[in-house]
Order: sequence, then structure tokens, then C-alpha cells
Amino acid sequence: MTDQAFAQANPEWVELISLARDWFAGPLGQLMLKEEGKLLEDELERFFGGFLVHYGPCADAPPQALKVQRNVRLGAPLPGVEIVCEEQAWPLSEHAADVVVLQHGLDFSLSPHGLLRQAASAVRPGGHLLIVGINPWSAWGARHLLGRGVLRKARCISPSRLGDWLNLLGFALEKRRFGCYRPPLSSPAWQQRLAGWERTAGRWQVAGGGVYLLVARKVVVGLRPLPLERREPMGKLLPLPLAKVNRRHSEP
Repeated sequence: MTDQAFAQANPEWVELISLARDWFAGPLGQLMLKEEGKLLEDELERFFGGFLVHYGPCADAPPQALKVQRNVRLGAPLPGVEIVCEEQAWPLSEHAADVVVLQHGLDFSLSPHGLLRQAASAVRPGGHLLIVGINPWSAWGARHLLGRGVLRKARCISPSRLGDWLNLLGFALEKRRFGCYRPPLSSPAWQQRLAGWERTAGRWQVAGGGVYLLVARKVVVGLRPLPLERREPMGKLLPLPLAKVNRRHSEP
């Protein structure tokens, strides 16, 4: 699809994705991508199949699932995107992908519910949906509330709330992981000093990480047995009284 054919895209959405991409190219965005990339690489190692779909505003090449035959990126008409589409109009058939990765796609979205429905529909039964988001209950979430720029526009949906959404869409949450425990400080010296805390907190999976990773599996709905026909209860059989024969009157 060419940029000319995509001229009718929502300009507000394209601008949001472009600003988010610029932020992730900066020092704080690179720090976040580095730490969450470790989580994604660990999880993607165990997946296999024919098709993985990645959606997100990051300019960096996303982690690959080496056991999946085809890894493809879709999204706004920006460099690195292979399939251009709007967030609520994915050109994929239902159950087309074995794995779908939303890497900060919901954070920088005009309609998180609509985007999540598109991603959920694309996952085959038994397939997996991986969601990376900014944890609102962290120092990064506080920066989202108090800061300026595009991070101020981030949704920062909590993992527990997303878990409820996934349950309604027919997904079972298999795993929840956290990462990027260092606060959003611009000083490289302080980031280096806090590297030890990053390793310790990551090992113990403290809930205050700057990002979370949710791994959910699409539940396969089995065949339901046909209900048995209802049988009306039968009453008890009671012996009927026998008519007594008056032999005196019956004899001639």
C-alpha cells in the first residue's frame, strides 16, 4: 500500500505515532526498549508457528520469534512498517496469526478497545497475544502524569485492567512480568549506579517496574454437548381397589 492510498488516515493518529516514535528514539525511550526487549526475547523463544504480527510505534526493529516462519510489522505509514493500516482496520483475516505483539500500541492509541479487538481477532485459537505497556503504578507512570510532551498523552493502562479486557475477549492470562525498574532519570551516571537495582528487582519481579509484559492465550472453545430432552416425572403406580362381588345377589 502506498502513502497516496493511505492519504485518508486519521492525521491525529499518525501524528501521535510519529511523536511516540521520536520519544522512543531518545535516551529514556531507548532505556525502556532495552529492558523490555529482554522480557520479549525470553518469551518469544518458546513460540512457534507460521505468522507473527507486531504492532507498535517503536522505530527499532522488534525482537524476533526465531521459531515462527514469518515476522511482520504493521501500523502507520512509517519506515520499517511492512503492512500499512489504521489501528482499527487491520487487513488480516480472523485467526490469521499464531502470535500478536502489541508493544506500546495501546499506550499510544486513540481507541485502545478497538485496537485490542483487532489484535484479539487476528490470533488463532490456542495462539498468544503479548502486550507491553507502561506501568501507571511506577516512577514512569508518575512521569506520564507530571511530565510534558508525548509521554503525557500515553494511556498507561494498568495490567489488572487489561487482564479484565482480555478475559472478556476470550483470553486466559498465562504470565505477567515487569521490567525497567530504574527511574526515568536523564543522567547516564545515575542510570549506571542503579543498574544493580535493575537486576535485583527484575530477579524478584517486584511489581513496580516501569513496563509490564502480559502473555495471554486464546482459549479454544470446545463443542458443547447437546442437552438431554427433559422427561416429565411419572407418577407412582397405585393399585386400584378391586370391586367386591356379592355372591348372594349374583347367584340365581
